[in-house]
Amino acid sequence: MPKTRENNSSQRVNDQSQFSSANADMLQQQLHSLQMEQNNDIDLAELWRAIWSGKKLIISITFIFAIASITFALSQPNFYKASTLLAPAEDSAAGGLAALSGQFGGLASMAGINLGGGGGDKTTIVLEIIKSRSFIEKFIAKHDLLVPIMAAEKWDMITDTLILDDDLYDQNSKTWLREVKPPKKSKPSSWEAYTEFSDLLSVSQDKASSMITIEIEYFSPTMAQQWLNWLIQDVNEFMRIQDKKETQDSINYLTKKLDNIKVATMETVFYQLIEEQTKNMMLTQVKEEYALKTIDPAQVPDEKAGPKRALIVVLGTMLGGMLSVFVVLIRYFLMTNER
Repeated sequence: MPKTRENNSSQRVNDQSQFSSANADMLQQQLHSLQMEQNNDIDLAELWRAIWSGKKLIISITFIFAIASITFALSQPNFYKASTLLAPAEDSAAGGLAALSGQFGGLASMAGINLGGGGGDKTTIVLEIIKSRSFIEKFIAKHDLLVPIMAAEKWDMITDTLILDDDLYDQNSKTWLREVKPPKKSKPSSWEAYTEFSDLLSVSQDKASSMITIEIEYFSPTMAQQWLNWLIQDVNEFMRIQDKKETQDSINYLTKKLDNIKVATMETVFYQLIEEQTKNMMLTQVKEEYALKTIDPAQVPDEKAGPKRALIVVLGTMLGGMLSVFVVLIRYFLMTNER
């Protein structure tokens, strides 16, 4: 019995000790939470005092940034965006070859000729050609666009003339004056012109409707519209010449093979192939919009596409405000630590 009472007493003491320990931990956590809240209140109050003490500096720096943003925004020249909506031109020849492939595919394979499945969609190829380096370089050289692309500064709306940067190009002597480090030269290279023009050009296609949108941004709205028209004409002409050569090569090949054919059925296949290729040749000569058909032609834009001057001013002012607050806080806490 005495041992039982001693055990009960020990148990009570242990329970009381654990209870007291738990209460002590809870109390300590509450005190810590209260202390953290007080510290947060003190920190926020101190931050506000630091910002308020430097309000004149904040206003001054923000004002300077606002003025600089306005000056920068007003100094930027307007640029305009000309756009056109196009559709892939129908390839009527592809349907004829597809029909021949279904009718005489087996016989043609025996003769070593692949009729294909209709030629496929050339739209992707056309779009890649428009953006390709070789095509753009030839386009720039053909229309003599190196000077307006690389030396233009802004556009005079009243006289509808392009103003060039005199530090880059001398219009009287027609010489380049820009100062660059080797390996670059005073006259921009074709690669530089390609890079600059690629920044002005935008090509996109709607996957659902297959419609193609091509846009050109430039200082002069008139020149943007003219360049876009030239671009569409040139890519159609490029595809026309390429297909014309391929078609003529096909006709020559089929005509040569026809001399060695002794089977009447195979002769029929070859004659029909030559007939289809002759139709293709005719299309390359009479179809004006050979690869891309214009749905909505490019117009001279009336309204500028940029720059967004209001946005420049707002972002510049916000940057000045944030920077000024950062400077004030650093200065305040440095002075506080020194004390």
